[in-house]
Amino acid sequence: MAGEAYLSTSELRGLTVHDPDGAKVGKVSQVWLDKGSGQPEWVSVSTGLFGTKETFVPLRGARRDEDGLQIAYDKELVKEAPRVDADEHLDQQEERRLYRHYSVHDSGGLSGTSSSGTTGAAGAAGAAGAAGAAGTRGAKGGTGAMGGHGGHRPSDGAGREPAAAGMGREAAASRSSGSEEMIRSEERLRVATTEDEVGHARLRKVVVTENVTTTVPISHEEVHLVREPIAEGDRSARGRIGEEEREVTLHAEKATVRKETVPVERVRLETDKVTEQQEITDTVRKEQLEYDDPSAQGRGRRGEGRGPRH
Repeated sequence: MAGEAYLSTSELRGLTVHDPDGAKVGKVSQVWLDKGSGQPEWVSVSTGLFGTKETFVPLRGARRDEDGLQIAYDKELVKEAPRVDADEHLDQQEERRLYRHYSVHDSGGLSGTSSSGTTGAAGAAGAAGAAGAAGTRGAKGGTGAMGGHGGHRPSDGAGREPAAAGMGREAAASRSSGSEEMIRSEERLRVATTEDEVGHARLRKVVVTENVTTTVPISHEEVHLVREPIAEGDRSARGRIGEEEREVTLHAEKATVRKETVPVERVRLETDKVTEQQEITDTVRKEQLEYDDPSAQGRGRRGEGRGPRH
């Protein structure tokens, strides 16, 4: 089986296809099933680069992820693969080129349905060819599954059958293998984040007045009496007795105040991103499975044993 078991036809249609490096290739248009296992094995991808032409890609190594369908082949390799219109067919030579291009085993031919669920002209012709060749494996000259002629079938009978839309064909495959099955679905909670404005921060300055006290040194002049005796040699002039007055000018410093504006610091607003954990609670729906066992309590009554609930 080339694809993973959970990749059903309904899940594959319309998925976005990307290569291992995450490069987008296109969208799934048609799906082909392995005739032996009933599992999807090939898809045709609409790349949008060549009008209505589709590119074939094998599902070997592909897996489903949150972005769609990741294939095991590089985007450039897919772009170089054979392409065909949705309502055309591949001849035998182009079909062999397809298998050689991806280095996979040629197992006899492909047929499929479009993403709308209706079999195209090429798919119908391919399905008819596959049915006609089923009785004689390895016979030459039959109709190829893609509309080519002269295609061969391998001895193990691993041909392709058209994939039906929805659950009908899957249920038919289940009946052919002796079991009934259905697909159970459930909702998953996926949470994303968006960035919104929550407010505005403003930076402004105001003028305030405060008292400042400082100490500065100031000086002033004071007078005091100095007596100095006159020596014998300095007594040349005769002294007189009388009143006399002399004046001395005194000086003192005073504190004066002058204001000047000087820059003292640079201020700005910056934002920091802080991450915190927040719990998100919501309701999701899911399908639960149960079964009736008429043989447990008698026919027509619901058995106590129910299938596992998921």
